[in-house]
Amino acid sequence: MNSPAVLPCCYNRLQCSPSITPPTHFLRFVIRKKRSLVCRLSDNNKEDDSVQDDNNSHQDNDQPLENTSLENNDGPQLNEQTGVEDGTNVQVASGSPLPGVKPQQLDESIRIPKETVEILRNQVFSFDTFFVTSQEPYEGGVLFKGNLRGQAAKTYEKVSKRMQEKLGDDYKLFLLINPEDDKPVAVVVPRMTLQPETTAVPEWFAAGAFGLATVYTLLLRNVPALQSNLLSVFDNLDLLKDGLPGALITAFLLGVHEVSHRLVATEVGIKLGIPYFVPSWQIGCFGAITRILNVVPNREDQLKVAAAGPLAGFSVGFILLLSGFILPPSDGIGIIVDPSVFHESFLAGGIAKLLLGDVLQEGSPISVNPLVIWAWAGLVINAINSIPAGELDGGRIAFAMWGRKASARLSALSIGLLGISSLFNDVAFYWLVLIFFLQRGPIAPLSEELTDPQNKYIALGVVVLFLGLLVCLPYPFPFSNQPAL
Repeated sequence: MNSPAVLPCCYNRLQCSPSITPPTHFLRFVIRKKRSLVCRLSDNNKEDDSVQDDNNSHQDNDQPLENTSLENNDGPQLNEQTGVEDGTNVQVASGSPLPGVKPQQLDESIRIPKETVEILRNQVFSFDTFFVTSQEPYEGGVLFKGNLRGQAAKTYEKVSKRMQEKLGDDYKLFLLINPEDDKPVAVVVPRMTLQPETTAVPEWFAAGAFGLATVYTLLLRNVPALQSNLLSVFDNLDLLKDGLPGALITAFLLGVHEVSHRLVATEVGIKLGIPYFVPSWQIGCFGAITRILNVVPNREDQLKVAAAGPLAGFSVGFILLLSGFILPPSDGIGIIVDPSVFHESFLAGGIAKLLLGDVLQEGSPISVNPLVIWAWAGLVINAINSIPAGELDGGRIAFAMWGRKASARLSALSIGLLGISSLFNDVAFYWLVLIFFLQRGPIAPLSEELTDPQNKYIALGVVVLFLGLLVCLPYPFPFSNQPAL
């Protein structure tokens, strides 16, 4: 579900399983999930005079950088250990915006020493890359405000290389955007804060349990006789085998979606965890939630991985849907459906009207190949994961194409529209609940968020969002009532 970013793999792809202030703040990340952080920093545009000697004895050198939200009306003071303004006047909520960090891990053992901060400011950052004007504490790390020189991607590469030469691999650099004034900001944190957290229940066990439940719902979805009374399933287990063909087709489309995510993720160096398939008795499966095990390098890589699954799923699903309309049923009977069902999807209704013509008449049931229904279910799964909301594939695509601020607004709009749809559609209702509790985001920071993706990848992202819209929107035009000639 990109996307933690599922479904088929919202490819979260942060969350491992469905377990689930003053007005002048500078930077806000509000991630409400278990491993996430709310970070608020006060807006201080003055030149930071943090390089001071021991005359500023507000804190002892052995005292850690304050990590909790405090207020001090006496004005900013310096932390002698880190050389930055003390947290007693800068609000920093506990936690971290980076994957896999728990608040209790941020103790004094991972703070950045004053000497390291001075190396970062005076030797790592420079006039030709990122000219630092001020700095603030940022949990176990430091946030640097300043002026970006040159292209963001090249600057990130240069600064990262210098930091590795001076400090080794102990620290991680992030080049982000201030959401309030759209200016660049650099964040340096200890790499040990980026270690993914372990779970109480082994991932393979939880994923296996969800997988077995999904197999059951996929079978149940394709046995209409059992759907009206779920309790009757236990008395008619032999009927579940009748749902095997449809379950295999839908599972195949889910597999195509997930494998495509993983192939592209491997190519760009993104590590994905075990997928957690989410069962659904309405459509068989809502897809999979897969957490990202490392930090995504940039928005283009994010776009590649997020779009890969839906593109592959839509492509294969579209071919199977066309085949279902063209090929006769293998038993010569097929499935009898009312034409009104094709009003539920603009794509399915349009193809049905194009291929069936005047045979498709309002109020006149027709026989179709069951492959139409099976492929349609797979397209719906891909489409709901392409909704530009939260950490769904569509939400990650929107973030990669248009940035954090624009995608957040689009996500709020999409969730609002989905909420309205949930009043009339049970699939939309349950999907809204899943998004709210598991996938609402925001998406964790990337290593470098300033550089836009290439136009060709943006075009692919637009195609995914457009196809998802075609599948989800209803077909508004009436089918012909004239008798077939």
